[in-house]
Amino acid sequence: MKFNKIILGLGVAVALASCGTSKTTETQNSIHSVIVPTGNAIAVNIPAKKGTMSETEIQNWPHADLATDSVPGMSLAKAYEFLSGKKTQTTIVSVIDSGIDINHEDLKDQTWVNTDEIAGNNKDDDKNGYIDDINGWNFLGGAKGTAIPEQLEITRIYKKLDAKYNGKTANQIAAKDKEEYAYYLKVKKDFDKRVLEANKNYEYFSNLQNMLKEADASVKEKLKKETYTIADLNTLAAEDQNPLLMKVLSSGGTVDSSISQIQRGVDYYEGQVNTLYNLDFNGRVTSDDGYDIKDVPYGNAFTVGSVDDEMHGTHVTGIAFATRNNNKGMNGIANNVKLISVRAVSDGDEYDKDVALAIRYAVDNGAKVINMSFGKSYSPNAEWVYDAIKYAARKDVLLVHAAGNDSKNIDKSDNFPNDAIDKVTEIADNLITVGSITRHYDEKLVSSFSNYGKLNVDIFAPGSEIYSTVPKNEYKSIQGTSMASPEVAGVATLVRSYYPQLSASQVKHILMNSGDKVDFDVLLPNGDGKKVPFSSLSVSGRVLNAYNAVKMADLMVNSKK
Repeated sequence: MKFNKIILGLGVAVALASCGTSKTTETQNSIHSVIVPTGNAIAVNIPAKKGTMSETEIQNWPHADLATDSVPGMSLAKAYEFLSGKKTQTTIVSVIDSGIDINHEDLKDQTWVNTDEIAGNNKDDDKNGYIDDINGWNFLGGAKGTAIPEQLEITRIYKKLDAKYNGKTANQIAAKDKEEYAYYLKVKKDFDKRVLEANKNYEYFSNLQNMLKEADASVKEKLKKETYTIADLNTLAAEDQNPLLMKVLSSGGTVDSSISQIQRGVDYYEGQVNTLYNLDFNGRVTSDDGYDIKDVPYGNAFTVGSVDDEMHGTHVTGIAFATRNNNKGMNGIANNVKLISVRAVSDGDEYDKDVALAIRYAVDNGAKVINMSFGKSYSPNAEWVYDAIKYAARKDVLLVHAAGNDSKNIDKSDNFPNDAIDKVTEIADNLITVGSITRHYDEKLVSSFSNYGKLNVDIFAPGSEIYSTVPKNEYKSIQGTSMASPEVAGVATLVRSYYPQLSASQVKHILMNSGDKVDFDVLLPNGDGKKVPFSSLSVSGRVLNAYNAVKMADLMVNSKK
């Protein structure tokens, strides 16, 4: 979540973790060297774009070309120019996320249909264990059109362990439980810290909003008018000139818009207090045991979810797969696709069981690329997900995963799902983890919220100020590594559509090896102004480039002929 400068000026200095909303800032003029790996490495000097960008330019920046636009986009138009006249085949893809509005004007033509299933007959016609799964499956269950809020995994873990160890000291713990007790203490410390912070921030935003509302009402009464200006405030006695109102109006904002901005903070932390960290809340509405992988089947075919309360999955999907050149909204990356919609991510933390079965479902129904824009810091049944990743590898399916929005080094901090149990050795070679960049080709290149890791983040892609589909035929700009992941999934699908001979592993490494190699220092996320080489933040040290990717794929395929 992001607040405007007026709200920040009121003293709001709390960083809210979410995909966030877009922000528009002016880029600085600077020149850096970039290596373009198109056979031979060629070093070129690229000046960062100078001055402000128009709204249309910002909406389209992820598709821009670094060499011609001075914006670190993926050179998508050049990629399609290169592919012109070449044969392509329809590729089945999947997005595992919250509900996806598959009726959206920019997504409906891309929707996968299970032709082996008869819609609405309440029978499992294709005998795959899922009744009426015409467009995909909803592992969250629930009534049609409803949202499914959930706790965080840390809350579920803490509740379970606290019931066993609350009030006990170390000398009261049996030898066989020593390790679990130590883990409980670690979880408890983390949980208590999070709850304290959530309550503190909820109280802060609530009080700030009440203060602003009361000051507004008082001034309206004194001025005897419903609307007023900074000049009107200056006519009041010094003791009646509220500093909050003065700051809002002197910054060019309005009281109503500021109250609305603060309300977002109230809502955000209220959700943390009442749901995410609420020990008594239980959001699971399916009849299964979420911690028993053999307790199946469960869920239903209502993959859309709530079009009023859930937009994440729809936004993610549009980035990669919105219909191209239909004169509606925006263009996705890959066009010749059929999308399997898999709903497994709640407004909270996903269950490992749901993720593992969602991957297997998408694989079994033919997906060749699966986007996974979700993650969490605790994973009690990670082995189920590891098994699903290896299953996807055996079936030649590429998994694309968002690195996370905690501004952390995930070589050191836990972040699930991942493909390296020890954070070093990969269990398979079919998962690519994606960090986020901005449109600023300078020290601000890396998004301030993005996770990073020389061993566990593979590549960076556009993730800030990303314009895409949201429910009810609408469009919006938001940001997060959730948005960077489908940029990569879209290019991966583009490669697999035109070069189906290539394996999931080959496509992964094409994307990593063909990106623009950045050789300058950038601001480290949450690093208090510290700069580090961009190359130290990921395995490849590169930024996604679709044009380079399809050229490299073409070279690999045709050099064998």
